[in-house]
Amino acid sequence: MSDRTWVQAVGGETLVPAPDPIARDYLLLGLRLDQRIPGIVDGYYGPRDLKGQVDMEPLRPAARLADDARELRTRVAAVAEPDRARWLDRQLVAIETLAAREAGERLPYVEEVTRCFDAAPEALSAATYAEARAALDAALPGSGELRARIDAWDARLVVPVERLPALVDWLVPRLREASSPVFAAPEGESLRVSLVRGQPWSGYNWYDGGLRSRVDLNTDLPIRLPDLIGTLSHETFPGHHLEHAWKEARLVRAQGRLEASLLLLNAPECYVSEGLAEMGRTFTLPRDAWRELLVGAFAVAGIQAGADDAAQAQAIADARRSTRGVGGDAALLLHAEGRPADAVRAWLVEHALDTPERADKRIEFISHPLWRTYVFSYAGGERLLRTWCSLDGEAAAPERFFRLLTEQLTPSGMAEEVIEPRA
Repeated sequence: MSDRTWVQAVGGETLVPAPDPIARDYLLLGLRLDQRIPGIVDGYYGPRDLKGQVDMEPLRPAARLADDARELRTRVAAVAEPDRARWLDRQLVAIETLAAREAGERLPYVEEVTRCFDAAPEALSAATYAEARAALDAALPGSGELRARIDAWDARLVVPVERLPALVDWLVPRLREASSPVFAAPEGESLRVSLVRGQPWSGYNWYDGGLRSRVDLNTDLPIRLPDLIGTLSHETFPGHHLEHAWKEARLVRAQGRLEASLLLLNAPECYVSEGLAEMGRTFTLPRDAWRELLVGAFAVAGIQAGADDAAQAQAIADARRSTRGVGGDAALLLHAEGRPADAVRAWLVEHALDTPERADKRIEFISHPLWRTYVFSYAGGERLLRTWCSLDGEAAAPERFFRLLTEQLTPSGMAEEVIEPRA
């Protein structure tokens, strides 16, 4: 350990550096906001005494929390490290926005999203949907009505629920193994995966600190095998688990930036986190490796399919990924344009080629108070991060991605790098 003062973390099993005054007040502000908006703090592994202090306090008015965020922003300007100062400032804009909304202030939906994520939402073009439909039509076997062919293909690749535990146990070590040569994990990290029901999301990473994650997979809807590989990669390696473990090791333990011990939803850090989780497997599972993994998973899942099916699955997955931003488009229709939920559901079935059940699940997600803005962090984050990682060429992209895993970067900061001419 360094010569820093170390204190008990939440849970009492680990120690963390004592926070400086800026980090301390940021953590208190986030924890107080969570009492007003339950669930807005996605994870906390910082000092135990701060959590205990907030738990014993009277509930602080939301308007005062917005004022506290504005006041702390003025102090953050004096932080010596520019990257830390900018990260804190952008996070505090989100906290101010969330607290003000809780206090009754209403912003136009697009402005609210932009303030929360430090990035403006972008809708997909009609041409993108048309191209995706054409690509699916070309990739799917058979002929006839497209919806029926999609349903038939998907039904072939659904993993029986009783096979999921064994398949997850088979996949996670292979995702870790594929990630390790490119992005080594901190020593001592661990995770476990559970099956759940009754959630608006397909998968979730609960980071507990101590380099540990709990991952939940939602079985409300049938899980297609290619989607399972994507979800597990997103939540584990090289996605959320790897990112959170590295940021605990580097930012919190090594650098003493305790603000990183609080994971806040609907904030710029989520735009980065979801973006890297979406794109990370392009570095760890190249196209041939993805197909090979899928063929092995077919056998474990009891699905009668082989290498040709894996190649076809890849083409179909490519077509679907081009409309990854469909959830954001649906949210714009619902919240910005004010269309009824039934109309948005019908749009999802017609244009996104969702089944009615999947359309219902999307509506549930974008109608939830916590997720109504969050939906933009996935495709929007991936677009920005993919472009940013490519700035120095393909060979340097993994090094840039590792910076996403270990540094305090902001969407607007990366966007400025993308826009500015490079020497």
